[in-house]
Amino acid sequence: MIDYRRLRVALLGAGSVGSQVAALLLKHGDELADRAGAALELIGIAVRDLDAPRETDLPKELFTTDAESLIVGADIVIELMGGIEPAKTYLLQAINSGADVVTANKAVLATHGPEIFDAADQVGAQVYYEAAAAGAIPIIRPLRDSLAGDRVQRIMGIVNGTTNYILDRMDTEGAEFADVLAQAQALGYAEADPTADVEGYDAAQKAAILASLAFHTTVPLEAVHREGITTIDKTAIEAARHAGYVIKLLAVCERLENETQASASGEAISVRVYPALIHRDHPLASVHGANNAVFVEAEAAGNLMFYGAGAGGVQTASAVLGDVVSAARRHIAGGVGVGESTRANLPIVEIGRVTTRYHITLEVDDQPGVLATVAGILSEGRVSIATVEQTVIDHPESGVPVARLVIGTHRAREQDLSDTVDRLAASGVVERVVSVLRVEGD
Repeated sequence: MIDYRRLRVALLGAGSVGSQVAALLLKHGDELADRAGAALELIGIAVRDLDAPRETDLPKELFTTDAESLIVGADIVIELMGGIEPAKTYLLQAINSGADVVTANKAVLATHGPEIFDAADQVGAQVYYEAAAAGAIPIIRPLRDSLAGDRVQRIMGIVNGTTNYILDRMDTEGAEFADVLAQAQALGYAEADPTADVEGYDAAQKAAILASLAFHTTVPLEAVHREGITTIDKTAIEAARHAGYVIKLLAVCERLENETQASASGEAISVRVYPALIHRDHPLASVHGANNAVFVEAEAAGNLMFYGAGAGGVQTASAVLGDVVSAARRHIAGGVGVGESTRANLPIVEIGRVTTRYHITLEVDDQPGVLATVAGILSEGRVSIATVEQTVIDHPESGVPVARLVIGTHRAREQDLSDTVDRLAASGVVERVVSVLRVEGD
């Protein structure tokens, strides 16, 4: 073997991903050295509990609870602890000590990314985070580097494997939400407290990261509109299937033009997460199980699809180690790190200003003139009807026949649609607003 320069690597965290990263570093060290041009020496693994069970068998002498001492002696620091603190503090300490950092921590980047990137710029360090947005899927480098000379118009991503697993099982097997969630928890796809997944918080963090890269604009997490999937039931799934759609929790990052409250260029962006209808012919409709996918629409490159495992210890470890090799190559080449490009400073519009198409499902009185009343309320609200389908069903409680209307709209402004749905609910002819779902990808 060639006598390579030796780089010291510190690992913070030994959970599912961290354990796999450590095991692969130790197992494939010689091969990684050949690729990186430097020997990668794992000098220690910082953990909270030395005696906690691990998924892989690692040398006990590597473990320590003294993260700060480990950071000071490292050239590359890998942070896989998760959460905001102490991860943020350790990342800043590593940067200020002169180390490059590799992280898969979407929460800390979505919340404190600008502070971390600014700290790296000050000292010429580099922050690598390929595993933070879509697990094993390579999407950060394509957005940051490969498409840097293009104009990304839109990103639609399935970036949470738990919700995709749940919605996919509901669609393909007709299962109930609660039953599939319990199965996802038993399989390890969902945590005991699944709130971060099913309420869209995890996807919103990833959307903020992707939008910041795609549009060269800092996107604060609070600017991301977020909705979860807990209101999706069998009725909504069946209605979607009947209309030729599938429901997916989507992260949508979109460039908007001719915005009255936009920048001097007339452009703004929208970043949002919600369950939406995708036509079954669209590539995202074929993403099954716990897989993730990111669909990018660029001005010159056209449509690009990135697909693969969005989670999993060994899969995510692949992306982390790719960043470690990149960090080692940078150390060998020398020079300062490349900062994040967020100089576009495009304004971020609220969800109410976004326009899209909708499917509105209503249960109404089965009486003459009701459809005309509903159509009148929609027209007054500047919501144009594209399609209407009516079926008569028995009310689930009273047994009295009611009409179920599934109304497809042309493009409408979100605020107009929301106000109109409120008026429909209060109209006296609408028994229940079953669901309101956006249509994306058409």
